[in-house]
Amino acid sequence: MRKFVVVLLVVLLSAFVLADVAFVSTQMHPAAERQFMEGDLLTNFTKQYGIKVKFLPLTYQEASSRIEAEQKAGKVTVNLFADLQGGIDLLAGKGFMMDMEGYTFPGRTFISTLEKYAYAQGIKEFVPWLQATYVMVVNKKAFDYLPKGLTKEDVIYGSEKWTYDALLEWARMIQIKTGMPPLGFPMSPKGLWHRFLHGYIYPSFTGAQALKFDSVRAIEMWEYLKQLFKYIHPASSTWASMDEPLLRGEVLIAWDHTARIKSAIVEKPNDFVVVPVPAGPMGRGYIIVLVGLAIPKNAPDVNDALKLIDYLTSPEVQVKILQNVGFFPVVKEASGYIPEGALKIIAEGVINQTSTKDSLVAFIPGLGPKGGEFTDTYRTAFQRIVIENEDPVKVLKELGERLRNIFKEANAPLPQPDAMLF
Repeated sequence: MRKFVVVLLVVLLSAFVLADVAFVSTQMHPAAERQFMEGDLLTNFTKQYGIKVKFLPLTYQEASSRIEAEQKAGKVTVNLFADLQGGIDLLAGKGFMMDMEGYTFPGRTFISTLEKYAYAQGIKEFVPWLQATYVMVVNKKAFDYLPKGLTKEDVIYGSEKWTYDALLEWARMIQIKTGMPPLGFPMSPKGLWHRFLHGYIYPSFTGAQALKFDSVRAIEMWEYLKQLFKYIHPASSTWASMDEPLLRGEVLIAWDHTARIKSAIVEKPNDFVVVPVPAGPMGRGYIIVLVGLAIPKNAPDVNDALKLIDYLTSPEVQVKILQNVGFFPVVKEASGYIPEGALKIIAEGVINQTSTKDSLVAFIPGLGPKGGEFTDTYRTAFQRIVIENEDPVKVLKELGERLRNIFKEANAPLPQPDAMLF
């Protein structure tokens, strides 16, 4: 009998040690990404910590429904949850997330711009894990034409001198000296020009994406764009991505999603530098796709989940994710682990952008099927005000009403930074 009890105890202890950490994630779904997570990252975690992980990639709806169902039933099985900032915040608002305040992870410095968005609903909802964004790429030749008072370091590190006014003057100087329009944007229907309009220049000038769409500051912004348009390459209207125009030398300064400029940096890493976007009167507006790691309230084996967070946010693992999947690090120390080359150039630019003191982060609003109408509103405003020279007051009043109706019909909350204005 005694022998049976000892054997049973050993079995129970073994089961406890090897119990799976249930890791629900709305990210890393494609086959190659899932294989990387399960076959590389999580396998190595198990070897290092002796803790098994059951990776559960679910859609946004499936993940949200599971977390909510478990919380309401009082039977929580999910140990760790990875989702976009907005998804975690929605569940935290219902009281379903554990407060992460007070938990520290040695050997890393989370980028403060990202970490501050982990705080909401009176708690720290998550630990930052992954980020993606859009940046500017500068051909190093352009630094030969910097306007007076603006240095190469100002641009690379996003100082207070690197503003939209400075960009305008820099572009003017390049065109005078070279005879070519130096700026490039992906303005074709398949390009991401609308992201620049609603998530970059609008917040920089007005402090919001949508809330101040038809404000006085918005009118000033459109007047600025009319001036800047003189220095934008006319072929921009045909470009869906900026990698090829950069490689061909058609433009010296370009803006686009990191994935759409990567090949230019890979092919000619010595020719380009990735830099933060300029700042406007209200700050340095830019879009971040931010993924966090959260622990559901009353989750089992919290210490195991914390060990997995510690592992997934370590500089070494952050770099492996960048190399294999393309998400960028959220800890400053990661830059020291990235090998020289294209990825280091891009990553340093992304980290420099998110480290600027005047950052004004914008999140893409969750509008479901209304998302296309939202982005089309900004493209229409650009076409009518800048290209067709219509009265901006008239155009913005008309389209502003349309924009407000989109949010009402979608029953969607205002995105950041708009939400901060309340």
